[in-house]
Amino acid sequence: MRTIFKNVKGYWAATIATPIFMLLEVCTDMIIPLLMASIVDQGVNKGDMHHIYVYGAFMLIAAAFGLFNGIMGGKYGAVASAGLAKNLRSAEFQKIQTYSFANIDKFSPSSLITRLTTDVTNVQNAWQQVLRMGMRAPASIILAMVLSYRVSPKLANIYLYAIIFLVAVMAVLMPVTAKLFDKVFKKYDALNESVEENVSAIRVVKAYVREDYEKKKFTRANQDIYRSFLKVEKLLVMMMPLMTAVVYACILLLSWNGAHLIVGGSLTTGELLQLLAYCMNILMSLMMFAMVIMMIFMSSASIKRIGEVIGEEPTITDPADPVMEVPDGRVDFDHVNFSYNNTGSGESVLNDIDLHVKSGETIGIIGGTGSAKTSLVSLIPRLYDVSAGTVKVGGIDTRKYSVEKLRDAVSVVLQNNVLFSGTIYDNLRWGDKNATDEECRRAAHLACADEFIDRFPDGYNTRISQGGTNVSGGQRQRLCIARALLKKPKVLILDDSTSAVDTNTDAKIRKAFREEIPGTTKFIIAQRVSSVMDADRIIVMDDGKISGIGTHEELLESNAIYRDVYESQTGAGNGDFDEKGDE
Repeated sequence: MRTIFKNVKGYWAATIATPIFMLLEVCTDMIIPLLMASIVDQGVNKGDMHHIYVYGAFMLIAAAFGLFNGIMGGKYGAVASAGLAKNLRSAEFQKIQTYSFANIDKFSPSSLITRLTTDVTNVQNAWQQVLRMGMRAPASIILAMVLSYRVSPKLANIYLYAIIFLVAVMAVLMPVTAKLFDKVFKKYDALNESVEENVSAIRVVKAYVREDYEKKKFTRANQDIYRSFLKVEKLLVMMMPLMTAVVYACILLLSWNGAHLIVGGSLTTGELLQLLAYCMNILMSLMMFAMVIMMIFMSSASIKRIGEVIGEEPTITDPADPVMEVPDGRVDFDHVNFSYNNTGSGESVLNDIDLHVKSGETIGIIGGTGSAKTSLVSLIPRLYDVSAGTVKVGGIDTRKYSVEKLRDAVSVVLQNNVLFSGTIYDNLRWGDKNATDEECRRAAHLACADEFIDRFPDGYNTRISQGGTNVSGGQRQRLCIARALLKKPKVLILDDSTSAVDTNTDAKIRKAFREEIPGTTKFIIAQRVSSVMDADRIIVMDDGKISGIGTHEELLESNAIYRDVYESQTGAGNGDFDEKGDE
């Protein structure tokens, strides 16, 4: 409820108005049986047509007033619940934007999508029912019981026993269904994950003719949800026939006992009709209330999952008095250890990294899969925080900077090159939203992206599909490099970002970096030796440690790992590779 109350802001008027209108509707519903009883007893039985007309008119007015209140309750209930859903989605999305990579690692993308869509819809529907039926049903039960006891305490006890019985049944069934709903929504995550993975990798699926496998995988996940929902439904369907049986039992008992009381003269025919109306009202309200309780249990799993997203505290935040300017591109690793589990129980990914890079220096990084190359550079823009030691940029601990200012000064092109739907200009301006067309074209030229952009009929206004699926891998990489350059960074990190371009284009990009941005510190992670061999220094990573550091020639002499990689890629063992051949 705290999560709901915090996010219903802006819609409090509708939230308060809904139960008020529902209470007014209940009041009119309770008046109608009274008027009906008077028509029967004072009008029909006594043959007084004037009384019938007058009280019949009152009944029509009460019914119209009740209809109006019901409509208004429905209208404001929809406004309040839709507003709550909008605020919850906004709160979740805004909180996700503050997450560090460590926070994001806790939630799968498919789970976050489910929490932003299905879970919010469940809460929206439940909140509307709580405001409308959750207020109407209890009020209707209480008022009808009070008025019934005023007419005949003996007959009203029949309702009381029925209510106690049905409440006991709900108390047994509802907690069971709540646990089942909790499991169902976890399975929704698995289903969404299967769909997301299939859609995003559909080209790979088709290339490997794995459609049948993916269909079976989806069917299993879908069938799992079906079986889980079936268990819930089997429990819930028990309620309806049970409640119906109780309703008819109450009607029979009322009719039997009421008839005896009428014969005995202690009850009128109109009062019996009034009690029968209240009987239907009470028991139907109880059924509605059971549905509301069911929706509350169902949505409790959803609101809990939403609350987990909103309540997740970012592991990386600005300090109390952050540094707002990065002086230069110096980077220092002072005896750094890093684990993806920063509680101290996780296995270290980086061990005692001691590295000092001058501003404007070009550093190549090479190493096998899992050697922690990406983990190393991820600490520079503070995508993760170190477990021990210090990472400094511009001579200042990264934890002392404003995160926004640090990341503006450190531009990263990650392994997964992502483009967004929009034009090429739109994508480039992710680097600098105020960049001019000329600045965009210059960045594209440095990244050798202009070579293919100029061949497009619409040039820089060519539309890129979501994810950049209508351009090749190499084109996508070059656009991402151009986007990073538009930030005019003091530190540029390329994480295997030229793997899909040919060696000639790779050499052109590196040459442009040397000549056009000499003051920018560059970290180039690569699998190809040719991509890093002209760097000022090359770092060889092995199992989270620096195995060697030096120039190309120095590492050929001193580092076996580097020498093995070089020889396996060039087929040369005597160092006769033409280092400038691809330039």
